[in-house]
Amino acid sequence: MPGRLVNDFPLFPLGLVALPSETVPLHIFEERFKTMMEECLLRHSEFGIVWLADDGLRPVGCACEITDVLERMDDGRLNLLTRGTRPFRIVEREDRLAYPAGVVEFLSDREEELDGPTAALAHETYAELVERATDNRPEPLALAAMSAYDMAATVDFGLDAKQGLLDLRSENARLRLVTRLFRAAMKRLEFVSHAQERARSNGKVRFQ
Repeated sequence: MPGRLVNDFPLFPLGLVALPSETVPLHIFEERFKTMMEECLLRHSEFGIVWLADDGLRPVGCACEITDVLERMDDGRLNLLTRGTRPFRIVEREDRLAYPAGVVEFLSDREEELDGPTAALAHETYAELVERATDNRPEPLALAAMSAYDMAATVDFGLDAKQGLLDLRSENARLRLVTRLFRAAMKRLEFVSHAQERARSNGKVRFQ
């Protein structure tokens, strides 16, 4: 079912992908984006982060809200904390404002029942990854309430993987994808751990 179209939605093309619930710090220094952020602050409105990839602007982005102004400099530059809220698709670009904007459609997931075993596996894999990386396991009730976006927002994935999550309109599909991504991240952790052990020993047996 098509979502509601919104005109004049501020667009911020960047070399990153934001996800719903992810915290994204931004340093705003270009005049057009200073204007954009001041408008958003004045109106308490969202703007959209869209990945400007090597092959062009991706059509699906993530709306964000400004959660904190960390620093406002004399020349108008801003250091902000923002938070991803919801995915959208660019329907048409607009060029009549002082900053990039477009007609966007906010995207909803297709109707489906959440697959319990898929969600349980994703949560368990995420908990194992967090425990390996931090020595702390997520609290069970908080973990059970986490969506695929919530979990993915706390892990540093590649941009293609994050965009893949943003493009999916199924929570079950996102849960299956994050499970694969978490498993791959655990393998990288194991590799780094082994490499660090080898580097510390310099390939030799050490005697205390």
